[in-house]
Amino acid sequence: MVWFAALYLAAIGALLITSFWTVDDLSGDLIPGFSLTNFQQLFSVPVYTHIALRTIGIAAAVTITDIILAWPVAYAMIRLAGPRLRAAMMAAVMVPLWSSYLARVYAWRLILSHDGLLNWTLMEIGLPRLHIGYSNWAMWIVFSYLWLPFMILPVAASVERIPPSLLEASADLGERGFATFRRVVLPMALPGMVAGAIFTFSLTLGDYVTPMLVGGRGSDFIGNVVYSNVGVTNNIPFAAAYAVLPLGVMAVFLLIARRLGAFDAL
Repeated sequence: MVWFAALYLAAIGALLITSFWTVDDLSGDLIPGFSLTNFQQLFSVPVYTHIALRTIGIAAAVTITDIILAWPVAYAMIRLAGPRLRAAMMAAVMVPLWSSYLARVYAWRLILSHDGLLNWTLMEIGLPRLHIGYSNWAMWIVFSYLWLPFMILPVAASVERIPPSLLEASADLGERGFATFRRVVLPMALPGMVAGAIFTFSLTLGDYVTPMLVGGRGSDFIGNVVYSNVGVTNNIPFAAAYAVLPLGVMAVFLLIARRLGAFDAL
């Protein structure tokens, strides 16, 4: 706990303090103090608002997509597959995590590019090309792929903790498969879904490499603005103020999850 407080909470505290500082226009030196100028600029300039909304929207879309994709895989792996098939499915989920993050992003960049594998396949079967390379659609696809294992594993762990006797009792009471899933499996697996959502949402919210590599013009994320203000314009206070925004979004997300009782079974 001491190390956690020293390394993590202290860093967040320094970030919050720096967000209220300003920069001297002539010398570029940091001016310590308390000023809301950075936050006023954040919410008054339309481009920064649009970037924030784009980041939050794509992060939410990636989270929902991964939940939809993770459930069939997690449920089949735990409830339907035998020991050997379960081990093979687990390996298929884990192996991509052993490869380089950049290698996976560049692979998708080649697949989704104008002359990439996707468009080549579509042309071979007589379908028109899809111009989704270097766009928000490309970022949504790549992010959904990158963070899918972080959703599958928590959901699978939650499904594994559900006693089979509850499913048998539901069947004995006349409930069909989907009703059992909706009334028994889904509520009991909610903590795993929330845990996976925390990973997928927060990782997408803070990423800036993938938008640089697969996003096109007008695809900047909050992280890209923070990076440019730190490394290019040297406006560290504004970068700190913009970095506070995803922290606030995640805090609201966790509060909503807690109000819904998603952490009760963790």
